[in-house]
Amino acid sequence: MDLLISILSSTLWFLVAITILVFVHELGHFLTAKYFGMRVERFSIGFPPTIFGRHYGDTEYVVGATPLGGYVKISGMIDESLDTDHVEEEPDPWEFRAKPVWQRIVVISAGVVFNVILGLIIFSGIQWVQGDTYIPTQNVEQIYVEEASVAHDIGLRTGDKILEVNGRAFERFDQINPSALVAADSLTFTVRRDGKEQRLVGPANIITRLSRAQNNNQGFGLGYQPPLIGGVRKGSPADSIGLQTGDRIIAIDGDTVRFWQEMSKYIQDAGSEPVTFRWRRPDSLATADTSAGPAVLVRQTKNGLVYEATASPMHLEEEDRYVLGVVGPRSNPTTLQMLYSELGVKKVSFGPGEALVAGATSVWENTRNIVVTLKRVITGRDSFRESLGGPVMIAQVTSEAAQQGAIMFWRLVAILSVTLAIMNILPIPALDGGQLMFLLYEAVTRRRPSVRVRLVAQQVGMILLLGFMAFLIFNDILRL
Repeated sequence: MDLLISILSSTLWFLVAITILVFVHELGHFLTAKYFGMRVERFSIGFPPTIFGRHYGDTEYVVGATPLGGYVKISGMIDESLDTDHVEEEPDPWEFRAKPVWQRIVVISAGVVFNVILGLIIFSGIQWVQGDTYIPTQNVEQIYVEEASVAHDIGLRTGDKILEVNGRAFERFDQINPSALVAADSLTFTVRRDGKEQRLVGPANIITRLSRAQNNNQGFGLGYQPPLIGGVRKGSPADSIGLQTGDRIIAIDGDTVRFWQEMSKYIQDAGSEPVTFRWRRPDSLATADTSAGPAVLVRQTKNGLVYEATASPMHLEEEDRYVLGVVGPRSNPTTLQMLYSELGVKKVSFGPGEALVAGATSVWENTRNIVVTLKRVITGRDSFRESLGGPVMIAQVTSEAAQQGAIMFWRLVAILSVTLAIMNILPIPALDGGQLMFLLYEAVTRRRPSVRVRLVAQQVGMILLLGFMAFLIFNDILRL
């Protein structure tokens, strides 16, 4: 039952996202065609068979049962329908082929432009409403690196301080994201370790490595969050020894603990064996009698009271892992504020103009990352099969984003909108880029490619696209 609900949820959010993207894309073609006096015979969201259709004026508005796309059928245009009945007749004034080539270029390009504009509006809107919250890179003195992770394979180690990435020092720690830093020929990190600077070079197929890690429910393997307790589950081992929200684990079995992931690893390694935890409680949270349940008060410091107690981690059979029964600081407003204060988090508010500039920057960064990824895949630096995802993967990611809230969902829609724009402008027949290629040829040579050439190109393009889509779906299923 849970699996069925998960599949239905993923499908629903995927359909919502893809409908928004397709509608905006086709709206671009529709509005510009109408503006230049072209007759639009059909505006379709989805492909046949038709679920719903109604005529208004010269146009039939249709919802198709196949949701992976849509189209606008303009009179006098060779498109996905492969309709050539009109080619032997003189063009009517309202037909696509009767209009100047520059107008036809605008109509063909409008879908891509509208998708970029949608991405710009969403990114800008998020910045305007939410502002920006970030951690200055200089405030993160040390990082945690998971063993056998991509970060570990690059050479990063727990305790390193990141100074530069690709030869640049970043103001924001969240900018140190390898998936957003692949524009350089090789991904490099400059770190300070044991008082000395070291330069580390990432693998040539970094995108493949990151995709592989993501498909295995892993990340880059780099963290910085301290072991600050954001909540304690009732009846858990943490509850039994008196841990409270706001406490901070500082040692386990006598070993210093600096990071949340480090604490988690200690617990997993211990299994169900008893473990001695030592934690610090701020003075503001300490009770008057300094009691912490069964825990022993070790000492009192200027930063609070230090306690110690022993507990055995609890085994979660359904997840096959051991837990203490605590959640991270981001789950609680009080501890989140404590975390922000410790890391010196900065908050920035944007006016409309500033939000627009920030939104344009986000569009540019995503465009660059997508283009670089395609280039690396095409040139063989990264795996085609592991670096690209299809509808199944998009549905899964969209559902996960929706579960994290409206902001994450709309941010993903913006990213997908930019991605759709770039994919559609590729010079492949049956895509907008293929049509644009023929129009540019006509603009330069003053000659139209023959109907046969355009028809064959459209057919070949459709076959390639269908084959590519089938491959992506099959590949997604294999990676589940």
